[in-house]
Amino acid sequence: MGDKQGKVNSVLRGEPATEIQFLHRISTALAKSENMDEVLQLVLHELGLYWGMKYATISLFNRVTGNLSIELASGLSPMQISRGHYKVGEGVTGRVAATGEPAVIPRTSTSEEFLNRTGRSKDQDTSFICVPIFVEQEVVGTLSVDKDCEPPNELQEDMHLLSVVAALITQAVKFRLKLQSEMQLLRQENEQLRTNLAEKFKPSNMIGNSAEMQLVYDQIAKVAKSPSTVFILGETGTGKELVAEAIHFNSDRAGKPFVRVHCAALPENIIESELFGHERGAFTGAIGERKGRFELADSGTIFLDEISEISPNLQVKLLRVLQERAFERVGGTKTISVNIRIIAAANKDLLGLVREGKFREDLYYRLHVFPIFVPPLRKRKSDITLLADYFIEKYNKIIGKRVTRLSSSAIDMFMSYHWAGNVRELENCIERAVLVAEGEVIYPHNLPATLQTAETTGKIVQGDLKTMVDTYERDIIVDTLKSCGGNIAATARTLQTTQRILGYKIKVLGIDPKKY
Repeated sequence: MGDKQGKVNSVLRGEPATEIQFLHRISTALAKSENMDEVLQLVLHELGLYWGMKYATISLFNRVTGNLSIELASGLSPMQISRGHYKVGEGVTGRVAATGEPAVIPRTSTSEEFLNRTGRSKDQDTSFICVPIFVEQEVVGTLSVDKDCEPPNELQEDMHLLSVVAALITQAVKFRLKLQSEMQLLRQENEQLRTNLAEKFKPSNMIGNSAEMQLVYDQIAKVAKSPSTVFILGETGTGKELVAEAIHFNSDRAGKPFVRVHCAALPENIIESELFGHERGAFTGAIGERKGRFELADSGTIFLDEISEISPNLQVKLLRVLQERAFERVGGTKTISVNIRIIAAANKDLLGLVREGKFREDLYYRLHVFPIFVPPLRKRKSDITLLADYFIEKYNKIIGKRVTRLSSSAIDMFMSYHWAGNVRELENCIERAVLVAEGEVIYPHNLPATLQTAETTGKIVQGDLKTMVDTYERDIIVDTLKSCGGNIAATARTLQTTQRILGYKIKVLGIDPKKY
């Protein structure tokens, strides 16, 4: 092999590189870098600088399918890379992988064996060189390049040099394959975990995988099939009505009525009539007989929300219904018996109201047969992103947007916020953010002002332009790094900038790509 100079100046030294210098740069990068993907991408980049080639690819065996797939490439778009799949023995790449022998195609335009699976431009006639990558004497993949057409003797020299490069990157490829195996094992373990979780009871109308919510699911599963009265405790907006629905629709009464009564929303002068019904002429305006909610719920379930708001007089009548499942309509004398299950809920401390004399003690214990506590959102923060994703999808359909996710900084704000209104407040927040978002990502400036204060974010907001621009720039870079798996080269391409500029920004903004 001679000292053939590259067609493009090296970005590292600003001068043409000799073959020895080229190999030295690659070996130095392999020795110093801890990010194997970055190393392999750098190798492809250096090949381009040295040869002025059009494309370069590293294809590896997929341990699941047994086929070859392009893992890293230079000069190809993500869509083209996604097309790069070959069966063993298929095309030039498949043949090299099957035989372990390098191959040279002087002109791709005249070769039937060159498949052009990635869909490169047919007008670009190139020479194609493909060499095997060995790990412990076993072919694990291929390294290939497309370059300007050259005489056969020069292509043979290039093939030998490419074989040397393939040998140099063996350890990096081995590390990548090991990482893939570990990731595959992790995916299998996660799949098994999902299967195990699926075997546990989880209501279809509820979202959350936190330990706190799993306890709620377990309690629902235990009580759903029984006729017992259930008392649901929890702050406003935590989803108490969803728990009541889950109990009903997982019970033997699922096909029967589920009647909701929001006690706090009904005026005191009509709530008795709403619950028990009335006879004609029972009061002014009672022009006919009317069934109450208890009758309408016969053979099913009645859900009494905010039960702490009912009057002492009504508490006495409700106690009788709980004890005897019987009552009289307002203005009537006929006793009506019903077969109902009663579920009650409150966001206040009923026991405290009992001590203050505002709620009957006997009624409290009648309701408190099987209590379920629904945790506030701040106690189940691991569920916030799951809930946010659900609401994003919901309001995308309603509003007609295509928002896909929250930015990293928006997630940080969600996690640090106290969520006084719980899940209901989160839903309202997401609805607003989807409405005002201009792209596919929700950023902090799309969120309500209550989430953006120093107290809620834990950060002191500086009003100067440079700080705000830096914050916005950092959000964009971090989000793109996350999408590209921490790969700086891929991030630079996505943001349509150079690795040098991106590297400078990353250093100045204090971003650690390894985290992503």
